[in-house]
Amino acid sequence: MSPVLAQVQNLHTVRLETASQLHEFFRYKEDAAVIISGHRGGMVAGFPENSIETFENTLKFTPAFYEVDPRLTKDSVIVLMHDATLDRTTTGTGKLGAYEWSEVKKLKLKDKHGNVTSYRVPTLEEAIEWARGKTILNLDIKDVPMEMTARLVKELNAEAFVMFTVHSPEQALFYLERIPESMFSAHIKTVKQFREYEDAGIPWNQVMAYIGPKTKAEDRELYDLLHAKGVRCMISSASSYDKLDTKAERAEAYRNIVLDGASVLESDYPIEVSDAIYPE
Repeated sequence: MSPVLAQVQNLHTVRLETASQLHEFFRYKEDAAVIISGHRGGMVAGFPENSIETFENTLKFTPAFYEVDPRLTKDSVIVLMHDATLDRTTTGTGKLGAYEWSEVKKLKLKDKHGNVTSYRVPTLEEAIEWARGKTILNLDIKDVPMEMTARLVKELNAEAFVMFTVHSPEQALFYLERIPESMFSAHIKTVKQFREYEDAGIPWNQVMAYIGPKTKAEDRELYDLLHAKGVRCMISSASSYDKLDTKAERAEAYRNIVLDGASVLESDYPIEVSDAIYPE
C-alpha cells in the first residue's frame, strides 16, 4: 500500500501504516512534489512551538511533517521543548530538568510573541499518538538518551511515522541495531560526510539528508550524489531565510530553494512555504 495524502476532518494528512511506506515517502524522484517540514511545528501567532495544537493548525492549511524537540523532566518524562529552560516558551522559569512532570503539565505555553496561550506542554508519547494516521514526527537530539527514545518509539509501534535526526553514521547505526527499519533525517552537509555514511553502510533508502540552512553553489555535487542514491535533500530556512523581513521576500527565498534542488523545505512558517510553492 502506498502512502496516502488525504483531507480528513479538515486536516491535510499523511497516513502511513508501515516503515516501508515511510521510506518510500521520502524517496527522491525527479519532479516529485516538495515535502514541507514545520520546524518545531510552525510558529504562528497564538500557536506555540512544539505543541499539538500548532501541529493540527498547520495541517488545516497544508500537508507537513514536523521536527520536534524531546527533552526530559526531572522524573524522566519525555516532553516537547526546544530550550533547556522554561522561560521563553512557558509560564515557568528555570531549567526544565529541575521540575517533575506533575509541575510542568500545569504550565501554559507562550507563542512566538511571548503571549500566553491556553495550551500546555505535551509529552512525546502524546504527540506520537496524536500524529498516528496524520503526519510524521522527526525527533531532534536534545538531552534524551537515544536508548530511551528508541525504546519509546518501539513500544508505541511508531516506526511507520516517527524518524530520528542523526548527526553521524554512528548514531544511525545505534538506532538501526534497535529498530532496523529506522528512518533518518541525517546531517550530511559535505561530500566527506556523504562518504562516511556510504562507508558505514547506512541504507540510503532510509535517509533524508539535511544539507544546511542556505543554498550554496558548492552543494551541486552533493545534490547529485544524494539524488543518485534516491535521497531527498532538505534545506532548513529556520535560521536563515525565515528571518527576512517580509512575507514576499520569504516566499521568493522558498521558491529559490526549490529551484536550487532541495525537495524538502523546513521552516518556522510551513503555511507560508505552502502558499509560496503551491499557489492556488
